[in-house]
Amino acid sequence: MKLHNLFITTFLALSLVSCGDSQQDKENYFSFDESQLKSMYQATDKVDFSLLNNENKSIDSVVYFANGERIAGIKGNSKFTYDLNGKKLGYHNIKALVYFEKDTVSTKTRIEVASGIVPKLLKYTVVNTYPHDVNAFTEGYEFYNDTLIESTGSPSGTPYLSYVAKVDYKTGKTIKQVGLDKKYFGEGTTVINGKIYQLTWQHQEGFIYDAKTMKKIKSFTYDKPVEGWGMTNDDKVIYHSDGTEKIWTLDPETLKLTNFINVYTNDSKIKSVNELEWINGKIYGNIWQKDAIAVINPDSGAIEAVLDLSALRAQVTNQEAEVLNGIAYRKSTNTIFVTGKNWNKTFEIKVTQ
Repeated sequence: MKLHNLFITTFLALSLVSCGDSQQDKENYFSFDESQLKSMYQATDKVDFSLLNNENKSIDSVVYFANGERIAGIKGNSKFTYDLNGKKLGYHNIKALVYFEKDTVSTKTRIEVASGIVPKLLKYTVVNTYPHDVNAFTEGYEFYNDTLIESTGSPSGTPYLSYVAKVDYKTGKTIKQVGLDKKYFGEGTTVINGKIYQLTWQHQEGFIYDAKTMKKIKSFTYDKPVEGWGMTNDDKVIYHSDGTEKIWTLDPETLKLTNFINVYTNDSKIKSVNELEWINGKIYGNIWQKDAIAVINPDSGAIEAVLDLSALRAQVTNQEAEVLNGIAYRKSTNTIFVTGKNWNKTFEIKVTQ
């Protein structure tokens, strides 16, 4: 019996030696030298990546990938420099595929890229002040043929429902209104190609109406698992915010979310991007819980300027008033109409540099 046990023990020991290191062991051979990496980079930076060779293996070459795309191949274990100029803001997942001693293993790290632009503070003057329906929990705000299109949400416990409406901007009175089923929390809206598009918050569903008659044409389902927040358009595509730092591009014909930008300042990610407006080639965006508007580059996501409207919030007199959320650009006067959730006023302002 003892000889039998000894045989088994010896056999297992030899088997373990012959199998060599496990894949998990191999994954520990190499790692990125994260002590050399910053917590955040700017889009004008270059990043130097180097690998720690923890077991002193003989490295033949290293292939680097960023977000799944091959970006470089390096002989041996030389330093690799990654130029961030022109790269998307936000997180970049970096992988190194290491070829060594007739074997291959990968290791990963992640970097965050902010804008290289310091936002400037814009100035403004108030041109006019108009009434606004205090019951309107404003989510979308946009001019169409000199008439305001306003969409609202319906917070829990309130007696009114979500809707989209045409509004007389001078009086704040509703001209025509289409209500949503009470299960929906209405969100942002925009008008393109003679149609009104409206989002809902967490139901993954949107609605399309005829802009003249406001007759509902159809509903559509989001093709990605995102929330609906704000909308605007550049006459070609729709921009759709989802409550994170992302702003998506939505094809108005296929209703597919095709791409996205990440919104950043020079030193931080900006989450909760809300109501949107396209103004002279830029996206003006409310930031939830902030009485300010960010001017966003639609190609990069960089915040180029900020409009501080906290002084306007101070002029809103109803106690139930919540955050600033409503931006409507009037091309004929080159002015911006701004309001907020349950505000009793809408302000017409003119932005100056």
